[in-house]
This record gives sequence, C-alpha cells and structure tokens, in this order.
Amino acid sequence: MFTGIVEELGELVRRTDTGDDSALVAIRGPLVVSDARHGDSISVNGVCLTVVDVDEDIFTADVMGETFRRTALGALGPGDPVNLERAATLGSRLGGHLVQGHVDGVAEIVRREPAEQWETVTFTLPAGLARYVVEKGSITVDGISLTVAALDAETFSVGLIPTTLKATTLGRKEVGEPVNLEVDVLAKYVERLLTTGGRLPADGLEAVA
Repeated sequence: MFTGIVEELGELVRRTDTGDDSALVAIRGPLVVSDARHGDSISVNGVCLTVVDVDEDIFTADVMGETFRRTALGALGPGDPVNLERAATLGSRLGGHLVQGHVDGVAEIVRREPAEQWETVTFTLPAGLARYVVEKGSITVDGISLTVAALDAETFSVGLIPTTLKATTLGRKEVGEPVNLEVDVLAKYVERLLTTGGRLPADGLEAVA
C-alpha cells in the first residue's frame, strides 16, 4: 500500500529481457534503496514492483509481460525518469490517499496549460474508468496522488503546483505521452457492494451491515 506522495525522482538504468515479454529492470533511487531489502515493495510510476536485489543506489525488479501490456512501463527506456515511493508503514502520514500500486488503465496527456503559479494538465479518461472518477475526488497518475479539478465524458484535468512539476515526471512529460492511472479503490468497493446487494458471491456470505 502507498499514499501517492512521490519520495524521489529516480531513473531507469537498464532493462534486460528475460523471455515471455518479461524483463528485469534496474532503477536508480538513492533514497528509496537506502533501507530496501529483497522482497520490499516500491512504486515505480504507480506500479508496485518487488525488489529482487540492491546494489548501492540501484535496485532491480522483475516485470512480467502482462504488466508491460497493461501499464506505461513498456514505453520507458534507459535514462527516463520515474516516480518512486516506498510502501507505507503503519506510522506513515497519509498525505495523499490509499494507493495500491495496481494500475487500472493507461491514459495520455492531451493538453498542458501553464499559469503563473501552477499548471493545468488534461488527460484522456478511459471509458471503463470514467464511472470511478468524480470532480474533487482522488486519482493516481504515474503514482502521484492528485485531485480531479474538472472532467467530462472523455477527459479529466488536474492542477499541478510548482513542487509537483519539479519533483515528479509530470513536470517533464509532453502532450501525447502515456501515464498510468489508478482510480480510488474505495469507489470500486462501493460499486461492488451496490451491484451485489451487499453479498459476497465467492462464499455466499452476506456483508455485515
């Protein structure tokens, strides 16, 4: 579990194909690897990856072909920046919102509108995710917890402050580039309860009211 507050802007160092469209990726991130161990979880552009090994300021992780197909990680190459966040602990401040690191879809940047103190960025909104996105609600973009400023049937917009522009990949990405989206998990649970009438089909038990 993560909070969507990016700790560090890291860098993809290399990608080594391991067969079946999977790969071993090496990512530089001095802060997040400072206490990382084998088996730890680190969010990379919103994708929860498991640490395989740590070598000084670089950690490696296995990425399955399915992950490349369902996320924007496959579009990255050596030298590309990535947003990094270590898994939350019980004592962590919840500065953003509850983020699982399970990408729900990929969107594209369609417009950037700079202002004096902030920038409005607009993204495509995949049809299958639109029902989970509401104005002033939370959404995760490339691992960043953001508030939806506006939306319509096909797009949504967020406002980025100077800190976010400087400390994350969204300050560097251009129109047309892909981003990972994760909608608020609470919205999915509410939908599940409403569509099943409070029942849990897997075991036939009813949810406690």
